[in-house]
Amino acid sequence: MPAPSAEVFDRLRRLAAIEDVSARPTRTIEEVFTGKPLATIPVGAAADVEAAFAKARAAQADWASRPVGERVAVVRRYRDLVMKNREFLMDLLQAEAGKARWAAQEEMIDLIANANYYARVSEDLLKPHTVQALLPAIGKTTVAHQPKGVVGVISPWNYPMTLTASDSVPALIAGNAVVLKPDSQTPYSALACAELLYEAGLPRALYAIVPGPGSVVGTAIADNCDYLMFTGSSETGRRLAEHAGRRLVGFSAELGGKNAMIVTRGANLGKVAKAATRACFSNAGQLCISIERVYVEKDIADEFTQKFGDEVRKMRLGTAYDFSVDMGSLISEGQVKSVSDHVDDATAKGAKVIAGGKARPDIGPLFYEPTVLTDVTPEMDCAINETFGPLVSIYPVSDVDEAVEKANDTEYGLNASVWAGSTAEGEKIAARLRSGTVNVDEGYAFAWGSLSAPMGGMGISGVGRRHGPEGLLKYCESQTIATARVLNLDAPFGMPEALWQKSLLPIVRAVMRLPGRN
Repeated sequence: MPAPSAEVFDRLRRLAAIEDVSARPTRTIEEVFTGKPLATIPVGAAADVEAAFAKARAAQADWASRPVGERVAVVRRYRDLVMKNREFLMDLLQAEAGKARWAAQEEMIDLIANANYYARVSEDLLKPHTVQALLPAIGKTTVAHQPKGVVGVISPWNYPMTLTASDSVPALIAGNAVVLKPDSQTPYSALACAELLYEAGLPRALYAIVPGPGSVVGTAIADNCDYLMFTGSSETGRRLAEHAGRRLVGFSAELGGKNAMIVTRGANLGKVAKAATRACFSNAGQLCISIERVYVEKDIADEFTQKFGDEVRKMRLGTAYDFSVDMGSLISEGQVKSVSDHVDDATAKGAKVIAGGKARPDIGPLFYEPTVLTDVTPEMDCAINETFGPLVSIYPVSDVDEAVEKANDTEYGLNASVWAGSTAEGEKIAARLRSGTVNVDEGYAFAWGSLSAPMGGMGISGVGRRHGPEGLLKYCESQTIATARVLNLDAPFGMPEALWQKSLLPIVRAVMRLPGRN
């Protein structure tokens, strides 16, 4: 199965929100597996972003005035189109991002499940609802939700469909327009999802994709948006948060992680070792929620290390556009260098390579073996810093308390995994971890896939949450409408003001004693 044809890229290129494409500089997009050119993409400028925002604001008012059910219907049609076009979308993901096909399929599952979840719950979440009024029977208080306006989304290369479309869908259902900057390495994945949204009936001006460098296009989006959603590094997240803070607009971000796995005595080590290959090396470890640190109780550490090493050495690397491969390519020379630098630094300082440990240019220009280290010490770069590649270190610990202490000894707090002798024990350990999501007897997929629950990071791993009600309502402004009925807080007719003021506190105290008020 080959990479998508030139005609496909020509079709998608026409969807980019860039004026006068013929006069623009272009960037070459390569097939990651081979390094061969796939297509070129025009490079956007700040003026393109400003034009996209102007069109989006004009379209957003009409979109917001439509019943939520109409907006949901578009998303349902989009969901069905993703299912219908899944093979093409996986081909594109593999070509542009270098994924193994099963990792590309994870994105298809996410696109479909995310759209389905928000199509199912949004009407209820966005419906105005009454809450307790100041004085029962005399007042009525309603909470409603209004869209923010035009949401800016800046998305990464590692999950270029999930982290574009699945972040945009709830914003659109909430009544917003979206202007999105895809990563410069993976623009066509975002454009392919946009094409399906347009086909589903979404007005094109309502969802604009502007490819281009972050320093230009990303900055212009941050300058113009009414809310900013970002996925990427903690360092860039800090800068964007400061920018949003100066403008007093809302900001949400999923950032980096140095995610830990805890394995205790009593765990099924064969099962853990197999599952850990996916937890650590999904998308070649280029996953914010993948595991990079494994803490194992000492009396089972040798057995686990042997079993895990055996599983990793069996992993199949390759460039196939089918399900015959366990791990695909890294995305860029920079990613290969980061992994190589961490491995070389660790081994030079005494770390032991259990599996992997070298680049594989014989397979493709950006391949690196899934790598497992032991004897990693704090002065090694990979001990503390996020690698964001196929590298994991195993650390023997004396007991669960030490494992929890070491897992929490980080500025990050995105995801964690716990494997214990029983579910109850695993859940008890999970509750002690400072991490936005924790998976018990799984690496990452159950927490990520629990779309009704919030997903995000603690510490420098993020701000706000995606998924769940929060993932929709963050794109809204809450509005309270309180109505005084019968009387307001002025003194009733004929009552002296002084007597009325003396009566207010006893009235409030009496209300507080009513059922459901105390």
